[in-house]
Amino acid sequence: MPKVHVPGFEPFETKEGTKLVLALEDNGVDVLHRCGGKAKCTTCRVEVLEGEFEPAGEAEIAKSLEEGCRLSCQVRVQSDVKVMPKMTVSSSGMDPGPRPEK
Repeated sequence: MPKVHVPGFEPFETKEGTKLVLALEDNGVDVLHRCGGKAKCTTCRVEVLEGEFEPAGEAEIAKSLEEGCRLSCQVRVQSDVKVMPKMTVSSSGMDPGPRPEK
């Protein structure tokens, strides 16, 4: 199983093909996802520090994310990665938003 590393958290394994946003949330990382995983708000964006995801789709490309960032609601974990959430519940004081679908 792929391993996900997030600075400040213990590394964890997740099933291959799991949406990154769900892997993060299910393992105690308080990542935001205000639009419920529909690629509309960009609050779930992460900086990819190590590893790779599939190429960005139209929804991500339309958001013109800063280089090295991806929407955690749009990528699936296929191999070991290290990511840093750009926005969290604890740093923003916002409600995380509705849980994204699998």
